[in-house]
Amino acid sequence: MNILQLVPRLNVGGVEKGTVEVARALVAKGHKAVVVSGGGIYEGNLAAIGARHYTVPVGKKNPITMIWSYICLRRIIRKESIDIVHARSRIPALMGYFAAKSTGKVFLTTAHGQYKPHLISRVMGWGKIVIVANDTMARYMKDKFGVPTRKLSIIPRGVDLERFGYVSPFDKDRKKFRVGMICRYTPLKGHQDFLKAMSYVSRRMNNLEIVIMGDRASAKEDYLKRVDLTVRRLRLENVIRFIDSSHDVAEVLKDLDVFVSANRSQEAFGRSIIEAQARGVPVVATRVGGVVENVEDGVTGLLCEPMNPSDIAEKVMRYAQDRELVERVSRAARKNVEDHFSLGKVMESTLEVYSKALSMKNILIMKISSLGDIILAVPSMRAVRKAFPGAEIKVLADIRFREVLSGCPYIDDVITCDFRTRDKGVGFLRLAGAIRSEDLDMSIDLQNSRKSHMLAYLAAIPERYGFNNGKLSVLLNRKAKMPARPMPPVRQQGCVLALLGIAHVDDNLELWPTPENEEWAEKFFGGNWLQKDQKIVAMSVSASRKWRSKNVGVPTLVKVADMLAKERGVRTVLIGAEEDKLEASEFMKTTLAKPIDAVGKTNIGQFIALIKRCDIVVTGDSAPMHVASAVNTPFVSYFGPTDPARHLPPSGKKKVLHRKVKCSPCYDPICRRDRRCMTSIKPADIYNAVMELL
Repeated sequence: MNILQLVPRLNVGGVEKGTVEVARALVAKGHKAVVVSGGGIYEGNLAAIGARHYTVPVGKKNPITMIWSYICLRRIIRKESIDIVHARSRIPALMGYFAAKSTGKVFLTTAHGQYKPHLISRVMGWGKIVIVANDTMARYMKDKFGVPTRKLSIIPRGVDLERFGYVSPFDKDRKKFRVGMICRYTPLKGHQDFLKAMSYVSRRMNNLEIVIMGDRASAKEDYLKRVDLTVRRLRLENVIRFIDSSHDVAEVLKDLDVFVSANRSQEAFGRSIIEAQARGVPVVATRVGGVVENVEDGVTGLLCEPMNPSDIAEKVMRYAQDRELVERVSRAARKNVEDHFSLGKVMESTLEVYSKALSMKNILIMKISSLGDIILAVPSMRAVRKAFPGAEIKVLADIRFREVLSGCPYIDDVITCDFRTRDKGVGFLRLAGAIRSEDLDMSIDLQNSRKSHMLAYLAAIPERYGFNNGKLSVLLNRKAKMPARPMPPVRQQGCVLALLGIAHVDDNLELWPTPENEEWAEKFFGGNWLQKDQKIVAMSVSASRKWRSKNVGVPTLVKVADMLAKERGVRTVLIGAEEDKLEASEFMKTTLAKPIDAVGKTNIGQFIALIKRCDIVVTGDSAPMHVASAVNTPFVSYFGPTDPARHLPPSGKKKVLHRKVKCSPCYDPICRRDRRCMTSIKPADIYNAVMELL
């Protein structure tokens, strides 16, 4: 594996240490480790272990600098044949994400802090896998950034147990009682709270020595002035020692009697805490964020309230006065580190995540239109699952038809769209952003519309498959030629799937009505006095509001229903959507039979179960035909403005009525002539077709 890690700089800090540790583990296992940063003291460490470093200002927010950094990252990715781009900070992640996507590489993130959920921070949730240090951070990324559980991988920070070997608290020089903190110089770390606490302690102990380690060179000057002023005001100049980041942390910890973490806000992990615990140094830590997962109060350390110097001081004094507590906490903390934070285990888990990310495939199948079209896409979903058994497969579908795929064993999730309301205008861009956050590897566009092509492109999906149909297909980068002649819908989809190496698509349709919906259908018919052995024929009263040209007309269907009832005792059930109630009302007023009116009275699941319960379905070129095929109910369908060669679903039992006239198929929703393609289909034709199937 060739792994590129991105950090703003390589100065002292937990993120930077982790970057070097991962690079060392990669090189030791024979992989390539590359790091891009703005430079820093750890550059030499990388060179010593055989890793490569490139100095690029990836931590700068200047737009021109960011564009330059993006260009540099693309070059480095190609030059080093990078497989995975692993970002550990927000600004580098933003450039790394687009560089990875534009070169077709895997993008991962490690969320080191509880970022405020503004626009730039959201990139930390866009990784194919988002690494977090503990459950606290996992919950935070889920709640604040909407990162799904399946994308989260919990890997704690690690400690080199040999370098940070255990030192008994009672093997130290007792002439001084040393209390220290090791962290960056920033207000969040609580330096002033720590100093005030040490002022309280100094009044009760005459041998106190305070140690603060951190990189003053990279700190903001105003904050350093405040820290130094606090030291002077509290008259701690003679008992405090500042240590810069060039010193060995393990050696500094060796001489401490107590380690304090005085964080004021939600600390994500607290790497220096577990390093102190490994070294046998009793810890006092504020009760914030993920720290409570590393420090069990009274067992592996002592917890205190944030921004409460007197509480910090009280806990430090407890260690100073209770040797038994020190011994017990010291040993329990070391064992906890050995069990959960061993560097070897952590690095092994990290490399496993890299391997998993490379083997994972996140696939989006796009079918954003009608109910029937989604049903016709099921064979393609089945074929994709067979070709990619370990992939995460999602379907983008209209929100109205999500239930159609309930129970589908070939997909993992449905992403919904609603171009009537939610996803219009600016909502379209929000939808693209939501799809982008899924970190998809490929899209299979079975809709092949301008909208679907644009969504795949705006979502930065690296491999975008579809037909070269002139409908913004320039936005695709994997294109199939449009068939020269009409072909059945499933076979046509197979032309796109062939680009993925899928040679054959079984055209059998499937749906999965729930037992609850099937029970509803039985009760529905029973409540309408359907006799036990009586045959039931479903009639679709209208194709759709848009496609009036597909209808044979209510009078024709009424005559068929009357003939079936009079001559064969067959009962009819009217099916359709809420918008078809006018036609249903006309039907009920003019028929001599006693049909059951189910128009607008079912949800999608009930509609599917109802059709499954029927003996025959009579319909135009619309959704009931596809549902019938999928649940193995025989159907009679009539075609005119559309071509059955392109739209007829596969089925074991069907009768197709198609009168070929000069202007057919016209694909015009409103007939401009005399509707002869439909009026030439007589009630007797439909009746005879039904009787043949019965």
